[in-house]
Amino acid sequence: MYFFLRNFSCLEISLTTARVPRFLVSIITTDKTISYDAYLTQLFFAIFLGASQFFLLAAMSYDRYVAICKPLHYTTIMSKSVCHKMVAASCLAGLLTISPGLILGLELEFCDADITDHFFCDPSHVLKLSCSDTQVIELLSFALAIITLLITLALVMLSDANILRTILKIPSAQQQRKAFSTCSSHVMAVPISYDSCIFMYIKPSAEGRVSLNKGAAVLTTSVAPVLNPFTYTLRNKQVKQALKDTVKKCSFAVLK
Repeated sequence: MYFFLRNFSCLEISLTTARVPRFLVSIITTDKTISYDAYLTQLFFAIFLGASQFFLLAAMSYDRYVAICKPLHYTTIMSKSVCHKMVAASCLAGLLTISPGLILGLELEFCDADITDHFFCDPSHVLKLSCSDTQVIELLSFALAIITLLITLALVMLSDANILRTILKIPSAQQQRKAFSTCSSHVMAVPISYDSCIFMYIKPSAEGRVSLNKGAAVLTTSVAPVLNPFTYTLRNKQVKQALKDTVKKCSFAVLK
């Protein structure tokens, strides 16, 4: 469980780092220009890390499923090597998913238009600026978005359904609450991660995505990274106790 949380945190920090610092620099310096190479670099890492997150969420949901539905076999099924392979497979799946669209995108031609109405590099805006025929890329991006978002979401929901069925069969109410608390943080984080991205990318036309993406992008780049640490950690008793101990130590240090 904590192994996957650690990797999920690394992906989320990397995703935020790929977007937010450049945006803050633009606000501070009022320089809103960005080079084409920097634009493509940010676009690659943002899409790659974002796609990898969704595959990792599916892996995390399977980890929860094994922990609750097959607790006696957990250490055998979710061995250290299996966990490492699942994280590596999530990153590889994210890379393979975005590669076709990015490769085709490198062949796009651009005319005089060079202004994007967004605060970070978004693929919809690249397609809008291009004077090439982008219909193939739009349809390919739409298909890959369905694969990445809806299929991983279906896997998450399947795992959660089996977890819920198993929990309801537990005779002890106390054990039920304990099992619910184990997976509740993951269940809370899934809607935050999926809702905005489905809203942004499950649309066949890039033109239809442009005008609505900015508001939804705030949720994925700013709100979700702020909420997830509270969702995953502050519901844990050990983390709460460690936080209290740290606050006490800091208070004693200040008083001295």
